[in-house]
Amino acid sequence: MKLKCVIVDDEPLASEGLAQYISVIDYMDLAAIAQNPIELNKVLENEPIDLIFLDIQMPYMTGLDFLKIKTNLPMVIITTAYPNYALEGFQFDVVDYLLKPITFNRFFKAANKAKELHLLKNQKSGNTTQVSEPDYLFIKCENKYEKILIDELLFVQALQNYVIIHTVRGKYMTLLPLKTVEEYLDPSKFLRVHKSYLVAVSKIESVDNTELAIQTHQIPISRNLREQVIEVVVKSKLLSK
Repeated sequence: MKLKCVIVDDEPLASEGLAQYISVIDYMDLAAIAQNPIELNKVLENEPIDLIFLDIQMPYMTGLDFLKIKTNLPMVIITTAYPNYALEGFQFDVVDYLLKPITFNRFFKAANKAKELHLLKNQKSGNTTQVSEPDYLFIKCENKYEKILIDELLFVQALQNYVIIHTVRGKYMTLLPLKTVEEYLDPSKFLRVHKSYLVAVSKIESVDNTELAIQTHQIPISRNLREQVIEVVVKSKLLSK
């Protein structure tokens, strides 16, 4: 498995440094270097890319502006000299946020995270004979791998670049974007109800205007998702005159 990467940065020294780092990682290939998001867009149109190293401050368009307008992007690692953009960057489910000057140790940690996410995403799509949702999945918690039974999963909560997976047996924290977990699970059984929450539909016990209940947990519902939540959770099972 090789991750095809693109570096997007208008500073030649920064691009050269990242390119050198990528060259010593055996599971990475550098496909292209772009100086701005316009050039990046051309690369994405011409070949499949797995990972983007995206600077923020660039000519014509910032990296964050590109994330706002472009959908269905590959994995993204933000590279910038400005730490104040970190929180906004993680709202786009980026893999990691590297602050310049970037050390190799920090780069290597981000690269491994991208590799694990790529393997997790392909865990489901790679099994062509499997037509139903798997019974379980594994996540990495600190120095060990935890088995999560799908039937026991209650909800998943995003916390910056981590998620907390709540199950009937307890909760588990792992370094993953919520979007990656959402893509792995069956969308007919798990519903995004808030930018930070993904819930098991069958485990919902009550719903009101602003939140829903799962066991003792009160989970907020986004205003723009409320109608969808009511439609999926309530209306198909609603008894009426």
